[in-house]
Amino acid sequence: MSEQTHNLPPKYDAQAVEKGRYQYWVDRKFFEATNDPNKKPFTVVIPPPNVTGKLHIGHAWDTTLQDIITRMKRMQGFDALYLPGMDHAGIATQAKVEAKLREEGISRYDLGREKFLEKAWEWKDDYATFIRAQWEKLGLGLDYSRERFTLDEGLSEAVKEVFVKLYQEGLIYRGEYIINWDPATKTALSDIEVIHEEVTGHFYHMKYPLKDGSGDIEIATTRPETMLGDTAVAVHPKDERYQHMIGKTVILPIVGREIEIVADDYVDQSFGSGAVKITPAHDPNDFEIGNRHNLERVLVMNEDGTMNEKAGKYEGMDRFACRKQLVKDLQDEGILFKIEEHVHSVGHSERSGAVVEPYLSTQWFVNMQPLADEAVKLQKDKKEKVNFVPERFEGNYLRWMDNIRDWCISRQLWWGHRIPAWYHKDTGEIYVGKEAPADLENWQQDTDVLDTWFSSALWPFSTLNWPDLDDQDFERYFPTNALVTGYDIIFFWVARMIFQSKHFTKQRPFDDVLIHGLVRDAEGRKMSKSLGNGVDPMDVIDKYGADALRYFLATGSTPGQDLRFQWEKVESTWNFINKIWNASRFVLMNIEGMEFKDISLSVEKNVADHWILTRLNETIEQVNRHTNRYDFGEAGRHLYNFIWDDFCDWYIEMAKIPLYGEDEKAKQATQSILVHVLDSILRMLHPFMPFVTEEIWQHLPHQGESITQADWPAINMAYSNEQAATEMNRLVAIIRAVRNIRAEVDTPMSKPIVLTVNASDRKVAEQLLANRHYIERFCHTSELTIATDLTAPEKSMSAVVTGAELYLPLAGLIDVDKEIARLEAELLKLNKEVERVQKKLSNAGFVNKAPEHVVAEEKQKQTDYLDKRDKVAARIEELKQ
Repeated sequence: MSEQTHNLPPKYDAQAVEKGRYQYWVDRKFFEATNDPNKKPFTVVIPPPNVTGKLHIGHAWDTTLQDIITRMKRMQGFDALYLPGMDHAGIATQAKVEAKLREEGISRYDLGREKFLEKAWEWKDDYATFIRAQWEKLGLGLDYSRERFTLDEGLSEAVKEVFVKLYQEGLIYRGEYIINWDPATKTALSDIEVIHEEVTGHFYHMKYPLKDGSGDIEIATTRPETMLGDTAVAVHPKDERYQHMIGKTVILPIVGREIEIVADDYVDQSFGSGAVKITPAHDPNDFEIGNRHNLERVLVMNEDGTMNEKAGKYEGMDRFACRKQLVKDLQDEGILFKIEEHVHSVGHSERSGAVVEPYLSTQWFVNMQPLADEAVKLQKDKKEKVNFVPERFEGNYLRWMDNIRDWCISRQLWWGHRIPAWYHKDTGEIYVGKEAPADLENWQQDTDVLDTWFSSALWPFSTLNWPDLDDQDFERYFPTNALVTGYDIIFFWVARMIFQSKHFTKQRPFDDVLIHGLVRDAEGRKMSKSLGNGVDPMDVIDKYGADALRYFLATGSTPGQDLRFQWEKVESTWNFINKIWNASRFVLMNIEGMEFKDISLSVEKNVADHWILTRLNETIEQVNRHTNRYDFGEAGRHLYNFIWDDFCDWYIEMAKIPLYGEDEKAKQATQSILVHVLDSILRMLHPFMPFVTEEIWQHLPHQGESITQADWPAINMAYSNEQAATEMNRLVAIIRAVRNIRAEVDTPMSKPIVLTVNASDRKVAEQLLANRHYIERFCHTSELTIATDLTAPEKSMSAVVTGAELYLPLAGLIDVDKEIARLEAELLKLNKEVERVQKKLSNAGFVNKAPEHVVAEEKQKQTDYLDKRDKVAARIEELKQ
């Protein structure tokens, strides 16, 4: 423990507060899960960032929410595990490493596979170090003793186990299919690695001549270069226009190949001419038609997007250059007779940005339907399902699962999990296994690697040492409890984790999945390099500190919604922390020499003491309720209001009366309550603002080594006093009303005033008289009268609060006409409130369905509003006389 008698520095300096603190936590192993059998486990695995660069503001948001959850659970007595790790990010990392090699004038082929992988591992080590430094700066309470990497030895074993089992079950197969091909990186892509953008292109209308000379048939295409691979023209079997042509052949222009006209139900008679060209090697729908009609598959492109030898005179040309030349040639021959502009959706590689080419290729696939069916069935079990927060995202997930397509999992890369399949050099036989064949010299391993998401899909259980089912960590910490991630990777990652976990562990991978949105700029635009509107979270920390950034990110939106980044809001959060810092300095300066054993709440309390303890209980309850629903924005709102308004602006000011008074007993009572409430505030704030709360807490009288290990505040109903809270609320209302009146007539607080308080009944009068010292102090009265049945002094300002009317005779300062105008405006507001509450209470649906206490609250509001309205109306009449 640090010196508890030392005061905090006069000024809050985020950099000074945060410096070195993280290492203190890590060195003392505060974040390591303990396997304590007396504690219930709670697990969160970090969505592993790619080892391709710096963490962005979205990572900061994501991990801040995870850290809040695990810090809170640790304080609530759970054996919390926040498991760190990183993803090898196959395509992305390989592209970065290759770009670096190009700068050195070499390619991966110059190095060879093994040497290239050495370079990739060097890259990984450099960026892993960089990412860990950023985790530290953010203050993430990660258990580094369990850190994992998607290419580490244990995860490689898990990947091989899954691949081999799925292959043995017939759920992984190798086949020739049309896949998404990225010509820039020369690798296959899964459907969700393709970004579709609306692009203005063209429809090219052509006429293919019939071989028998009886005419021609019109077709249209957006990709004329693929016509070089056409092997048929298709029409609908019931299309009367083409009945006589079915079975005939046409001569493929430019190529001269004879191709058949086939009938297929797939063709839409109403679209275009009703006839379509069929290119089985370059279009997924044509591929299926080709299978039904046993059509040849003619591939006319190379892997890099250039035309191959089957493209004839266009061989070697880039696909788009070929398109341009081919269009000219077709026009010259009179085949292409019309070009019309056409806006359509074009797939682009998520990684390289290249236009994706539907491409015939032999790849490895996962048969998704059986796995998807299992995962969908899981969601029908109310106890075992994955709970989506907000719930609406479950619908998105299920819609994707219902429309699932087989997953292409092989990638033509070197960086990644090598596919555990070997081909016999002589027979071509395929062997799939966790270990290489015994007679390895006769076999050649598949050169491809697995899609990055294949290993990431196993993350919740592979990181806990699955497939070793007897492993202590797997048995204790799986299934995990909460996953936090963005809605943009529900299909990429969340869905895959669910179906792989259900298939291999027979359990859901996590109880809850908290979905957040994207961080956008202040104008609501997506952050991008092209717009130059990105925000580096490390820059924000350098300026305002990690605590300010974390609190802003955690409380800036509701679950599932996007978050707008605004510098002024981060600055506002910094101001909030500064307010807490100054309040803490006040407390510390007034408890000099106090020790933990001196703190006692079993003391005689004044109305302010009872009120702040009641409000503390209410705040703990609200924070618990909202954090249990992952609504950190609402939890933060309750904390902010309690800290700024109740504790700082009211209780601390009222505490100065006993603290600076002569009653030693009252002073000690106030000191205990100040410390207790501040300590509770720091504990509730700690998951949001770990650094500053630790710094302040270390100066308070406390037990234990760190606030990270402290207990979460408990609600103690013995210290709730609703009567005192009501009295205090009335006092606050009176003081505020008087201050507002002073402001209206420009009467400074330094000028004493005469105040008359007309209480609604004797009980209210007695309560106000018992606490008149607060009114005298905070209203600065020269004369204070509190009684019932008082009449308003002539020409005075007035205000109405619940249970009392206030009169301030301000002869010479008041403008009667202005006062009447003010009261009439107040009356208008009260009329609207009365109308609103009466409308609500006249709604049978509300009265019958709303909870009893909610209806009672509305009825009480009605009584209060009617009472205030009558008094304001009477006052207006009085002033008009």
